Amino acid sequence: MPGGDDQSMTDNSVEGASTTEGLPIAVSLGPALDAAAVPRHSSLVDRRVLFISSLAIVVAVAAAFIAQFLMRLISWITHVAFYGEFSARLDGHASPADNHLGPWVIAIPVIGGVIVGLMARYGHKAIRGHGIPEAMEQVLLNQSRIPPRLTFLKPLSAAIAIGTGGPFGAEGPIIATGGALGSFVGQIVSTTATERKTLLAAGAAAGMAATFGSPVAAVLLAIELLLFEFRARSIIPVALASATAVGVRVFFDGVHPVFAMPNLAQPSGWDLAIYILLGGLVGIVSVGVTRAVYWVEDAFEHLPVHWMWWPAIGAVAVGLVGYFAPRTLGVGYSNISHILSFGSDPGLTLTMRMIAFLCVMKFISWVIALGSGTSGGTLAPLFTIGGGLGAVLGAGAARLFPHAGVDVRVAALVGMAAMFAGSSRAMLTSAVFAFETTLQPLGLLPLLGGCTAAYLASALLMRNTIMTEKIARRGVRVPADYEADYLGQVLVRQVISGTLVSLRDGQTVGTARAWIDSHVPGSQHHGFPVLDENGHLVGVLTRRDVLDPDRSGDELLRDLIGQPPKVVYDDCTLRQAADHMVNHDIGRLPVIAREDPS
Repeated sequence: MPGGDDQSMTDNSVEGASTTEGLPIAVSLGPALDAAAVPRHSSLVDRRVLFISSLAIVVAVAAAFIAQFLMRLISWITHVAFYGEFSARLDGHASPADNHLGPWVIAIPVIGGVIVGLMARYGHKAIRGHGIPEAMEQVLLNQSRIPPRLTFLKPLSAAIAIGTGGPFGAEGPIIATGGALGSFVGQIVSTTATERKTLLAAGAAAGMAATFGSPVAAVLLAIELLLFEFRARSIIPVALASATAVGVRVFFDGVHPVFAMPNLAQPSGWDLAIYILLGGLVGIVSVGVTRAVYWVEDAFEHLPVHWMWWPAIGAVAVGLVGYFAPRTLGVGYSNISHILSFGSDPGLTLTMRMIAFLCVMKFISWVIALGSGTSGGTLAPLFTIGGGLGAVLGAGAARLFPHAGVDVRVAALVGMAAMFAGSSRAMLTSAVFAFETTLQPLGLLPLLGGCTAAYLASALLMRNTIMTEKIARRGVRVPADYEADYLGQVLVRQVISGTLVSLRDGQTVGTARAWIDSHVPGSQHHGFPVLDENGHLVGVLTRRDVLDPDRSGDELLRDLIGQPPKVVYDDCTLRQAADHMVNHDIGRLPVIAREDPS
């Protein structure tokens, strides 16, 4: 193949990504074809998967350390920006909510917005946004090639935006950084596009797992939002990377849940129905939240200033909201824990009115900031908004139906997960994530029901999601359904032509032309297998080859054959045959019997 090693790897990506080994290429006559390597009929994994898994583990370790560094960098910037402390106390959980800057607090997010805008203008524009849509776009359009400099520009810009009060979570940038790291490794090592996608997804999953200690949810996120498939050769490296990243996190942070909450009671029946209904209501709200984000983004597009200044303009709203509601500043993971523990700890001062106020103000601040194109994640803000909304709805349901046994904490948990499920349609990710970050197994049933209801409401009311709307507007089609491949279920022998029409290698070109001009049955085919005197396949010729005016009529057909034939066995699937055609840029394949290749 022309184009160098990287091009060759790309060209072979179709065959390399299939569930069986490459199909044979006939090298000469029947005996040689008989001796050709015969592919195993079904091979889920091979030694190549071991190699990619090893790379994925290395990427996971690096992504986990980057996640630890980023959390501490955010904490350090927060201490400097809001408290003037150049302290080595980098606990990763600094909150700007306790600052005493007064009106000056408005200026700090603006300074951060200016810096992020400059980094986007003169560093790389792709640092803008919350990370996951940008990674999806690279998977779908650019063979999972992410520019290497994003590996450090994205976390640095996110740390500045969040550390100066941006109402975002760190998880989106960490996921994007892990994906960029996986893509970078896939570019410096000889890999196919499919293998690069696996490494990108492994890095992204490792980033999420290292942030929240949620390995299963991270794998599901990779499947639902990045891989768009469920195959052993991609799931194994991603799962190993996710488990490895959690191992690194445990070493640094221990095994405690990210969002600790009191033990829950088993749902009885009526309360479960209310939780499912609540999930559906939150799913409807998630549609409005998604549309609000892109409405604000569209509004920024009409501003008569360069997009470099948009993050600073959006940061003005962040600062103003933060002045009146300091808890909206920064990642706000503690807010989520307080909402999920409502009424359980007298030391927690959040009242239901404060939760409702926080929910509204966080929404305003986050929507404007995200729409401005700054750098930050969506998970934590969505969890805060959804958790607060769930708690408020749960409290209302408990007052209306006092005998139903509704637990406000469970309602908040369901609301938190349902908001993300409705916004992203990553239903399984949302339910499992809420379980893994709270370690409350009795919450799984309400979570599954609530997230499913939110998914249903979102699918009915919204065409795209918060993750796909941006790239869908650019004409990119994002896979939404993972179905069994029909071509993989039909064998070649079931659809081959019933009558073989072939040419002999000893025929002259003139004889073949006369036969084609006779218009007898079969002569109008576009391609013909060429056999020797023993009936062995030696090549394939097309009508264009035979009718080429530059060829003399006295030449033999064997002299027209320029390369060995590509063939397919009769017990291969149509998917294998189609991949073989795409890989070699051909439109026809001779079919041979596996038990008698000659």
